[in-house]
Amino acid sequence: MLSSMRDILQEAYQKKYAIPQPDFVSIDMAAAYLHAASKYRFPVILGFGEEYLDVSGAANLKHLVKIIEELSNAYDIPVVLHLDHGRSYEACVRAINAGFTSVMFDGSSLPFEENIQITKGVVEIARLGGVSVEAELGRLKNAEDYDMAVSDSQVLTDPETAGIFVEETGVDALAVSIGSVHGDYSGELNIRIDLLKQINNLVGIPLVLHGATGIPYQTLSKCVQNGVAKVNIYTDFANTINQIVREHFIHAEKFQIPGILGDIRVGISEKLEEYTQALGSINKA
Repeated sequence: MLSSMRDILQEAYQKKYAIPQPDFVSIDMAAAYLHAASKYRFPVILGFGEEYLDVSGAANLKHLVKIIEELSNAYDIPVVLHLDHGRSYEACVRAINAGFTSVMFDGSSLPFEENIQITKGVVEIARLGGVSVEAELGRLKNAEDYDMAVSDSQVLTDPETAGIFVEETGVDALAVSIGSVHGDYSGELNIRIDLLKQINNLVGIPLVLHGATGIPYQTLSKCVQNGVAKVNIYTDFANTINQIVREHFIHAEKFQIPGILGDIRVGISEKLEEYTQALGSINKA
């Protein structure tokens, strides 16, 4: 049975560890994450974006939920199925109706009041089914825009505004912008731990860090000590898969799909274990 994110995130927040949210685009990726979570005994939040449905191996969202639920039933660990970056109220409702146990409404690009109103609507309908809700305030940019983004105060999360937002919406978790980015950034990231501390002091709920790829593990650990209870990871796993496929092309005399899939499963499982060491969530299931 799939779990709601609310309870496990609150426990992580109070005890100062973080739960990883590895995003998956295929059932094989989800299975690899579950294998690692079971082996190292940590709760896991499986993140999925609607845009990946056609390549996921599932026929529709309800079919996807059924597959993930069957997979999770084989492991004695908390597993959350979470809609990542739902861009509209309707997207969140579709996921809730399909059986997702957690959703994110990403209204970070909207005017503040509109973000509040739509988020409140998502929270109201989610509560009816015991579904947890994450929202976002502040905007993460892509890696290629990073240098411009960090100089723009409009991009980073404002602590006082975050406090108002959480009070008005009643969300279970808040994704914040403190200097991380989506994608690969070749330079040194400026992660604003000072800003994170201010936000945490004012909101009092679990915070979420998106764009963990490229952030040193030591810095991730500092984030966890200052309110981050959920960390989203995707690009690092995509890079791991790309590297494994390239190595098979270069070194294998014959391209063997089972061998590639097996190495991918091992590779992303090991990468996820590295992150959970930094997040302090091993043996927390």
